[in-house]
Formats: sequence, C-alpha cells, structure tokens
Amino acid sequence: MLRQLGALETFNFLVTNRIPRVALTRWMGWYSSIRSPALTRASLALWRLFTDLDLSEAEPRRYRSLHEVFTRRLVPGARTVCADPAVLASPCDAIVGACGRVEDGLLLQAKGSTYRLEDLLRMSDCRPWAQGTYATLRLTSAMYHRFHAPHDMTLAHVSYISGDAFNVNPAALKRLPGLFCRNERAVLRATLHAGGHEILLVPVAAVLVASIRLHAIDVRLHLRHRGPNEWPCAAELRKGDEMGWFEHGSTIIVFAPPGFALVPGVTAGHHIRMGEALMQLPGAGSRAPG
Repeated sequence: MLRQLGALETFNFLVTNRIPRVALTRWMGWYSSIRSPALTRASLALWRLFTDLDLSEAEPRRYRSLHEVFTRRLVPGARTVCADPAVLASPCDAIVGACGRVEDGLLLQAKGSTYRLEDLLRMSDCRPWAQGTYATLRLTSAMYHRFHAPHDMTLAHVSYISGDAFNVNPAALKRLPGLFCRNERAVLRATLHAGGHEILLVPVAAVLVASIRLHAIDVRLHLRHRGPNEWPCAAELRKGDEMGWFEHGSTIIVFAPPGFALVPGVTAGHHIRMGEALMQLPGAGSRAPG
C-alpha cells in the first residue's frame, strides 16, 4: 500500500510539473472564462470526479463559466470570524502546511527542506519577520478561493513578483527546493490597528491558477503582467473584510513579527476555515481563544 501511494504521488508530481506549465495555465485562464452554462455543467461533472467540490455554501446561482465557480461568494453566515481582538484570524479556508517560528530568516517548506525569507519576499529589509511566526495555508482547487483581512488593519503596500507556475501540492513541496520562491506571488504588507504590528500575507500562485485579484489595487496580477510591480496603498480593512481572490486554488503564507504565536491545535495537516483563530497577538498568553 505504501509503495502504491508513493507511486501515485510521483505520478501526480510528474503530471502537474513536467508539463508546459505557463502555457497550460494561460489556456486554463481562457477556458475558465468561456461563458456557457452547458460547458460549465459538463466541466463541473468532470471536476467532481477528482475533487470533493461542494457548492452548498455558495450563493445560489446558475454558473455561466468555471471562473464564476472558482471565484464564488458564500451565503451570508457561512463563515464566522473570530471576534477576539487578541487573535489573528485565518484569511482563507485552507489546509495548514509548514508553520511555526522563522529561525534566523529560515523557514520550513516541507520536512527536511527549508527556504530563505529574503528569497521569498525580495524585500530590502526582512528583519521584522526574521524571528517571527508563520503559517502556510494551502487552498485546494475545490475550496472557497476568496481571502479576507485577518484583523482590523491598514493594507499599506503591495509588491508583485513574477515567476513560474509549479504545482504547490505536498508532492511538489517535497521534491522542489525553494518552490514558493520560484512561483509568481504577491507580498501584502499591513499594519494592525492593535499595537501597530506589521504582518505580511503572501499569496502564491500555482499551475492552473496564476491569477490574483486584489480589491485595493485595480490590477489583475497574472503571468502576462508586465508592471508596475509596486503599489503603495492605504486601504482600511475590518477583520473579515474581503481582500481578493485566487482564480483556482493555491497558497497564502502569513507572517507575523516576534511575540505572535500559533493558537493551540494549528499544526501541519489541520483544516482551518476563513475566520477561525490562527495566531495570538503578543501578550495573549497560551489560552485557547473563545
């Protein structure tokens, strides 16, 4: 059985990474935008053969394209945002990947594989987060793809970093060192209203995704984007406010400065929903949030 699982994982890696990733991703962007209810229904039927897609929480509607499915909204009340001001909420539905402390600018990608914070962020000064706390949040293709403000905050700056479109599933993370540093991504820097702490959200695109939309800037970030790459902004957000979306599924890495801590139970493999407690602010202690 273990040998079979290993063979399936290797096959998955080869199929999703040893392909013309950029071309396929651009094609998927075109295909998902085709407006045809009949084609969309057929595509959803095929999609459900490979994923646990559940649209029961989505706003009731007739989907005219796969893009509308990928970027669907939820019905009011489908997610509860933790109101505790001492808690940083999860910005998205996800499976928690590597998480914990950043050690001298190094963090874990997968067991036995690390990467450098400065290679991911491409910032002139990464010291505020070099000893901080991080959580890697992986969105599968079937999940809700919109992401939200984890706390009351001001989104101060957005950086776009062009790159590749490797798959970011566990099979690829084990085999490709520095994978997040290779892919297209954005770095969102925000200041919390509580304590003035600066946090980072890093949405990372992947094969078939490679398209990120942020409400704070009127630009669609994707593989054909040629600049600009820096946007100062001053978007005021309340905890739970929608920030943007992926057009398929991918990863968001959350970085907080020293003093923050993962809430009890947030470990690799944990399924978390948007709005649930992710990290405790400094001074919150080790209590479980209510």
